[in-house]
Amino acid sequence: MKDGRGGKWANAALQNGYSHHNDCMPHGGYVQWQRDCLTEMMRIIPEDGAIFYNHKWRVQGGLLQDRQDIVSGFPVRQIIIWKRKGGLNFNAGYFLPTYEVIYLIAKPKFKLSTKANAHGDVWDFTQEMNNEHPAAFPVNLIDRIVSATDAKIILDPFMGSGTTAISAINFKRDYIGIDISPEYCEMARKRIKQHQAQVKLW
Repeated sequence: MKDGRGGKWANAALQNGYSHHNDCMPHGGYVQWQRDCLTEMMRIIPEDGAIFYNHKWRVQGGLLQDRQDIVSGFPVRQIIIWKRKGGLNFNAGYFLPTYEVIYLIAKPKFKLSTKANAHGDVWDFTQEMNNEHPAAFPVNLIDRIVSATDAKIILDPFMGSGTTAISAINFKRDYIGIDISPEYCEMARKRIKQHQAQVKLW
């Protein structure tokens, strides 16, 4: 992700990847790791629970990696397209990627909250640019997900900078956030504390 034009992409963490995790592991290892994570998520969520599993496309060795090797066998109910606005593409081998996929993996009794089914399955949200985390989600994207469920507890096993917690607070839900990086955990704590102070002023 180096191109020397300055801004987040040149001088922030994206140049060096995540602070405590190598996301560029061999594809077979990546698939097994993600399947193990999904298996544990499925184990702990209730029968009316669901997983919203977001993925950028991964290209390795010039070839697109098919997500079916990760989600195959899990109860995928729907695919949602998150259409991002803008972005940078430093690879002359393919067109600028402008969307990510969200797999709705649902237990049998899962239902959307009242009127949430009126949303289409293509969501148009600008990607988050004012966040030091290398792969932060926009709060309004997570707000769409949280508000579309009746979940009392929101779990994010890859909490990053705390966006899911902020969204949970917006809708008065409890949350559990996990991250391997002490740096991101501290970033999340600060953002959550600031957001809670703002909410008290509303």
